[in-house]
Amino acid sequence: MAGISFFSDMVQSITDRGRRLLAAGARSEPVQAETNIETLCDMLLSSRGEASGMALAAEVLQRWAQLDAAGQQDFVRMLHEQFGPDIAKLDKAIERYRSDRSSDAVIELHQAAEPRRQELVRRLNLAPRGTARLVEMRERLLAMKDATEPFRAVDADFAHLFGSWFNRGFLTLRPIDWSTPADILEKIIRYEAVHEIAGWEELRRRLAPADRRCFAFFHPRLADDPLIFVEVALTKAIPSAIADVLDVNRSPITAQDATTAVFYSISNCQDGLRGISFGNFLIKQVVEDLRRDLPGLKTFVTLSPVPGFAGWLARLRKATDARLDDQALKTLELLDDPSWADNPQKARVVEAVLLPLAARYFIRERATGRRPVDPVARFHLGNGARLERLNFLADRSAKAMRQSHGLMVNYFYKLDDIEANHEALAQHGEIAASPEVRKLAATASTDTSIGAPVRRRRTEMQKT
Repeated sequence: MAGISFFSDMVQSITDRGRRLLAAGARSEPVQAETNIETLCDMLLSSRGEASGMALAAEVLQRWAQLDAAGQQDFVRMLHEQFGPDIAKLDKAIERYRSDRSSDAVIELHQAAEPRRQELVRRLNLAPRGTARLVEMRERLLAMKDATEPFRAVDADFAHLFGSWFNRGFLTLRPIDWSTPADILEKIIRYEAVHEIAGWEELRRRLAPADRRCFAFFHPRLADDPLIFVEVALTKAIPSAIADVLDVNRSPITAQDATTAVFYSISNCQDGLRGISFGNFLIKQVVEDLRRDLPGLKTFVTLSPVPGFAGWLARLRKATDARLDDQALKTLELLDDPSWADNPQKARVVEAVLLPLAARYFIRERATGRRPVDPVARFHLGNGARLERLNFLADRSAKAMRQSHGLMVNYFYKLDDIEANHEALAQHGEIAASPEVRKLAATASTDTSIGAPVRRRRTEMQKT
């Protein structure tokens, strides 16, 4: 950390010197309060001096931070309208390429097509804490939820640059434990996105025991701010409910006695880096490290939420062509009662209908490009995991009941099959799933009414 601090101090020193040069009129256009932000951006793009460039970058970012929401939206539009590609240069490059397919013509076309705002963002990164402030800028850009062309184009530029700046080669995997500095531990509490951490005592229970692990990716320009972290439980069996993992009164085991590593929470920390994938690298790196340190681990699984299931099921219930018979629809009406899960008889009836539909949701439903419709499923199945088990009422928290009616799933990372599973999904849209899940999905076929098999399952369960 000392090296990073020294570099930050040096950048700040150069920036301060640049501001003094600008204030003293070292440039023909000194920065004054009335100089608008567009002019400052032009000055930054034409700047050749390192100190003055840092000072201008810092000034632009400071002005941006002071803008209200409307001003920030105007700034985005300005980036689109005034800092796009040089159209005349682009037209000339296109004409040359049509008659000359040489490498030089391709390079010229590539350079002409790049919007000027990409170079502007690169130069803004020169400012002290420039990377962190640009991540914050994109976070606000995404929060605008504007789908118009200017916003899509500017966001695409940020995503393109961040994809390079935050590639795996720059990331460092660090263990997070009870001895980690408090400022980072506070961020773990704040950033936890799957199972809320109520406070320091709960965090201690997740980090301190010998059968618990946590790992995070860090970037050198965000040295004390994790990008993504995963919480791991070391167990002797695959858990079917989150209470098995987070039970306050559980008895810890030694790490050497564990046979199973359970990834039960993966949280992205920086909203401004949305769409920049770290998780696939994180899982694979953590598996490698755990296997090296604990050779007794043989099974690597998740206990994962299903954030899109309740919304999908609500749409299915309203659809006129869903082929759910009246009896199945009547059973699903029990979900509208907030206390349905507290009644064992209602829960058994709901389970008989819900699990086949959940299997259908994973196996048959598709988003764009034949990908799984559920976002967490897209992540793990895209990484090569297998959909192993559906766990009914595995998470009774208010959030989970709202998002998935309490459903959680286990994804199984069988190391010998990861590449084959990944290729089958990527090339053919095939979901890797256990025989049990496939059998459930078959009873919820989209081609015939599911009422009959549902009624049979419910009758069988009531007899037992």
